[in-house]
Amino acid sequence: MTLYLREDLARAWRGLDPLEQAARQDGDVFRAREGRRTLRFIAEGRHYFLKYHGGVGWKEIIKNLTQGKLPVLGALSEVRAIHAVQAAGIDTLSIAGYGERGANPARRRSFLVTDELMHTVSLEELGEHWRLHPGPAPFKWALIRRVGEIAKAMHDAGVNHRDFYLGHFLIARSAVDRHDATAPLHLIDLHRSQVRARVPRRWRTKDIGGLYFSTARLDLTHRDLLRFVRAYTDMPLREALADKARLLDAARREAEGIYQRYFEKTPTFPLRFSEHPGKDI
Repeated sequence: MTLYLREDLARAWRGLDPLEQAARQDGDVFRAREGRRTLRFIAEGRHYFLKYHGGVGWKEIIKNLTQGKLPVLGALSEVRAIHAVQAAGIDTLSIAGYGERGANPARRRSFLVTDELMHTVSLEELGEHWRLHPGPAPFKWALIRRVGEIAKAMHDAGVNHRDFYLGHFLIARSAVDRHDATAPLHLIDLHRSQVRARVPRRWRTKDIGGLYFSTARLDLTHRDLLRFVRAYTDMPLREALADKARLLDAARREAEGIYQRYFEKTPTFPLRFSEHPGKDI
């Protein structure tokens, strides 16, 4: 069995089998299906999030594989991803504990406990709010650059997210009130992430396309997208648009494809990555 419990969680679960406790832990349940539970709970005054995997079964594994999807077999894949993005200097979840038992991938049981990120707002929620009550433009531009820098650092570290949307970036509400774009911007929900020596272009495309799709309802401009491109590539804009043209065009098509599948209509949001505004931004 693999097991790690931080001192506070070890104290709260003293004398208990951690996997059994994770399986029956009470709290506010956010998800409960396919052998998995996600919930929020409080122990000894501290707020935590728990993800418990009870084993998905061979039927679910085979179904995912036949659909060309990689099944999520346990919590330790997220643990590895969290460690990888932390090593890359990216703010993410703080681990309070994790454990895994069983060799059979269909029956393997595992859990991950992280500290709850309290009093935060996602960039998706913030963008929706700004549609009616726009925030300061310099603050928005700085956040766009931060997202681009995080995407670059993540991919350079060999991690692709597979759920890379604005809803998975969290920032403190107090930082938004101060218009502080230097505050920690936490990347969350890494349970489907893959960690390898180098991220293949296919998975870079899917991550950037997913992120682009998540901006569909927001009032971003062409220049806003180019700010992201410049931060993600860390190259002069003209050079980036020429050198990364295939990647950016593929990411745009990926985003439009997701939009088509999700909304069942032709997207109205596409803004071309490849058009230079005529001067640096």
